[in-house]
Amino acid sequence: MRDADLEEIRALSLFRDMDLDHFAELMRGAYHQSFPAQVTLIEEGRAADFLHIVTEGAVELFAGWKDRETTLAVARPVSTFILAACINDAPYLMSARTLVPSRIVMIPGSDLRTAFARDAAFAQAIVRELSGCYRSVVRHTKNIKLRTSKERLAAFFVSEAEKAGQKLTYDLPFEKRVLASYLGMTPENLSRALRQLKDDGVVVDGTRVTINDMKRLQEIALTGPLIDGSSFSANSTP
Repeated sequence: MRDADLEEIRALSLFRDMDLDHFAELMRGAYHQSFPAQVTLIEEGRAADFLHIVTEGAVELFAGWKDRETTLAVARPVSTFILAACINDAPYLMSARTLVPSRIVMIPGSDLRTAFARDAAFAQAIVRELSGCYRSVVRHTKNIKLRTSKERLAAFFVSEAEKAGQKLTYDLPFEKRVLASYLGMTPENLSRALRQLKDDGVVVDGTRVTINDMKRLQEIALTGPLIDGSSFSANSTP
């Protein structure tokens, strides 16, 4: 693995305070591979063999039931998934596939659990990471259950503008199909919400989003710390 890759992984809050020798040992068993778009990396129900870290690209985490499927999260660089299953040596509750060509670090789950037992600082970081994941899931659940489709979409646009450095024009990070599924909408509901927000100064042309009235958009979403946060893209994904 390249030194630059190791430095990027080391900078993650999960590994930052870990003993250097333990970190080096953990990375010796890791793989860093490139994958094309639409490759299934893991399948729900399978044993959690690896902790994955996205260093380039984007990975959709999704689940299915009968003939239905939903997007649960999107992991973007540099972030980990799915930590809880690896630590518990339990089956994955989600599947994962690349949305675009991506580079993924894969750390064997058995090595992760060994490091967890040996390194107190690493164990504490894992507890903090899992706590953050839990709070992220609660925020997302509140977003889905308490907001209307229009409000959810407005909140997403506000969040993406903040991540882009308060830019009022930016590109959607993934296709609208994924966005609709993540926000708990059908494609038809998403189209309807987009038309409604157009009257409030939001113009979406393909993947290009332009916000003409940020204050109005924030008023629609009623953004706040108890419901919003970095739930869509964090350093670790449940």
